[in-house]
Amino acid sequence: MKNTSFRRGIKRWHRIYREARMVAMALKSPNHPVLAHAVVTRRCNLACAYCNEFDNFSKPVATDEMLRRIDQLAALGTTVITLTGGEPLLHPDLEQIVARVRSRGVIAIMVTNGYLLTPERIQKLNRAGLDEMQISVDNVEPDDVSKKSLKVLDQKLRMLSEWAEFQVNIHSVIGASSEHPEEALTVARRVIELGLVSSAGIVHDDSGALRPLNDRQREVIEEIESLQKSRFTFAQRNPWRKNLMRGLPNEWHCTAGGRHLYICEDGLVHYCMAQRGYPAIPLSQYKQEDIVRESQARKSCTPYCTIFCVQRVAFLDQLREKPAQAIEQMFPTRDDDGNPRRRPLPVRVLGALFQPSQGAAKSRFFQKAALRILKIE
Repeated sequence: MKNTSFRRGIKRWHRIYREARMVAMALKSPNHPVLAHAVVTRRCNLACAYCNEFDNFSKPVATDEMLRRIDQLAALGTTVITLTGGEPLLHPDLEQIVARVRSRGVIAIMVTNGYLLTPERIQKLNRAGLDEMQISVDNVEPDDVSKKSLKVLDQKLRMLSEWAEFQVNIHSVIGASSEHPEEALTVARRVIELGLVSSAGIVHDDSGALRPLNDRQREVIEEIESLQKSRFTFAQRNPWRKNLMRGLPNEWHCTAGGRHLYICEDGLVHYCMAQRGYPAIPLSQYKQEDIVRESQARKSCTPYCTIFCVQRVAFLDQLREKPAQAIEQMFPTRDDDGNPRRRPLPVRVLGALFQPSQGAAKSRFFQKAALRILKIE
C-alpha cells in the first residue's frame, strides 16, 4: 500500500503537469480538439432506465480499428481522450487501447460502471497509464431505474482506494434514480472517506437538455460541492449549473464538433453523447476545416445543455478571447450575498498571466516562460 501511495503521488503531479499543458495548448490555438469521447463498445452489462447509450448485443470495436482511431485523434491534435461505452471494461483489449492513448502523449480517461473491476484489472490499468476513471453511483440501494448503487459498488470503491494509481472520480447524478436526493449525499461522504473525488451532476433528457430539479435536489448538489471546498480542482467549478438548477438558460457558445468530439462505435464524429447525428462525418475524413466550421456553428440545444465536459472545453476558448470575463464567471470575486471572496492561488496566477498589473511586456514574458516550461512552441 505504501508503494501504491508513492506511485499515486508521483503520477498525480505528472498528470497535473500534463493537464496544465493541455490548457496552455487550448489557449494558444483554437484549431484542434481538446477532448474526444471514443466509444470502445456499445454493449453494457447493465440496463439503467435513464441511459440511452448502450445495448446488450454489440461486439466491441475491433482493436486494430480503435488503435487507428486513437492515432487519427492524436493527429488532429486532441489532448484528452475519454474511452466510453456502453461498458468499456467489456472490451478485451482495453488496456492496450489505454496504452496507445498515452503513447501518443494524450491524457487517458475512462468511464465505467465499475461492476467488472478487480484488483488485477486495476493494476493492469495502472500499468497501461490510465490517468482518470469516472464512475456514476446513482443511489444507496439498487432500484428499478439503476443498479449502480453504493451497496453493490462499495467493495469496488475500496479496491480503487487501495490499488488505483490514477485519479478516481465518483459522480452522482441528481434526479437520475432515487426520489430521495439525500442518498447522493451519503454516496459523496463515503467517497471522500475513501480518499476519492466526489462530484454531482444533473440528469438530462435524450437531447442533453435539463430535467428541472426541486428545492431539495438543488440543496443536495450544493452540499456535495461544499464537502470538498478545501481541495481546489477546476473540475468542481460549474457556474452554468446555478442557472440550470433554477430552470434558467445559460448564455455561452458551444464548440462541440470542433473542440469536443464524440466518436461512436461506427467511427463517426458527433457533437456529443446527446447530439448524435451531427455532423456524422467519418473520423478518417475529419479535417481541420471541419473542426473550425463546427466550432463556430450555433447549436439550438446550448442554453439548457447539462453536458458539463462540453461547457468546460468551451470555457477555455472564452478564457483565450475574454480572459477577465471568463475568470470572473468561473471564479467570481463575490459570493451570492455580495461578500468578497478570495480566489484560489492557481486562479490568481492564471489571472496574473493574462492581466498583469505592470503592463503588456511583462505579460508576454510570463506567457513565453510558461509555454517554454510546458514544452509548447
